[in-house]
Amino acid sequence: MILEELSNAFGVSSVEGEVRKIIVEAVKDYVDSWRIDTIGNLFVTRRRRIETEASPLKVMVTAHMDEVGFIISEVKSSGLLKFKPVGGFDRRILLGKAVVVGSDKVPGVIGLKPVHLVKRGERHTVGSIDSMTIDIGANSDSTRVKAGDFATFATQFGYLGGQPDAVSPHAGQVKGKAFDDRAGCAVLVELLKGDYPVDLVAVFTVQEEIGSRGAKVAAYAVEPDLAFILECTAADDLPRQSDEADEGFPRLGDGPAITVMDRSFIADRTLVDLLIETAEAEGLPYQFKRPGIGGTDAGAVHTIREGVPSAVVSVPARYIHAPAAVLDLTDFWNTVKLMTAVLQKLPAKEG
Repeated sequence: MILEELSNAFGVSSVEGEVRKIIVEAVKDYVDSWRIDTIGNLFVTRRRRIETEASPLKVMVTAHMDEVGFIISEVKSSGLLKFKPVGGFDRRILLGKAVVVGSDKVPGVIGLKPVHLVKRGERHTVGSIDSMTIDIGANSDSTRVKAGDFATFATQFGYLGGQPDAVSPHAGQVKGKAFDDRAGCAVLVELLKGDYPVDLVAVFTVQEEIGSRGAKVAAYAVEPDLAFILECTAADDLPRQSDEADEGFPRLGDGPAITVMDRSFIADRTLVDLLIETAEAEGLPYQFKRPGIGGTDAGAVHTIREGVPSAVVSVPARYIHAPAAVLDLTDFWNTVKLMTAVLQKLPAKEG
């Protein structure tokens, strides 16, 4: 599936070219046009296929191509690489992880002192990122890496518990890196195959993880009537300290997660109601993202020009912003079904 290609692709913020190329190849034969802007956003247009008497709405649907990663800040005389984070990380998950560096995807490992050498006072502490290095097995003269190159985790996409079969082709769980937001990108690729009474402008944005920079440019250029942002959000169905602890949400397998509010955005109530009503009419499961945490491209999109009515729909996944995340394929395909039905129900433009 397209999610596998997208997850395996290298695409840290500002170097999303490999991801963009995969998407173009996937959609170019059944869309009306596509273009790339100066900052790297990919705009793909599929014009109205279901005729209405009035003019069609211009609906922008976005998903960001970039992933969290690292930028090389220094090549030491030993050949070890100093690095800085690109996007948000919990540094506890970095030590000992396999990575790839630069356009040549040079393999490396984030160094970790073995337990045999750890002093008693070090056993329960995690050093700062500034104290970490990437080892690519080179000295400073032989390395193919330079300061300013990017790195990401070397995780490969895979199925947990076996691949889907003919009986349940859309079931099962998968693991991979960069599901935030390659899952949203994969949903958007599927949506571009549908027929709608609106002009659909799909925008695969850049640099979301460092401040939604691509989305600001894109929304200003498109000037949409309304917008949907497709995301991958953190599932919170993890083990609790006690049986009495509240169950977390969103949960894997419970459907797409609808955002009501996050740290940078309050969703348009009319669009939220449309998502809920459509899910219930179609018999699709849905849930809500935990309010008040995180942020998405919607924070930028909804404030552009005179304002853009916006909503966010997310595929939940465990362990995002880490070397490997896990998502449920039923959530992925139910997100595709929900958004397809919503786009088909949108009215024509008034006036």
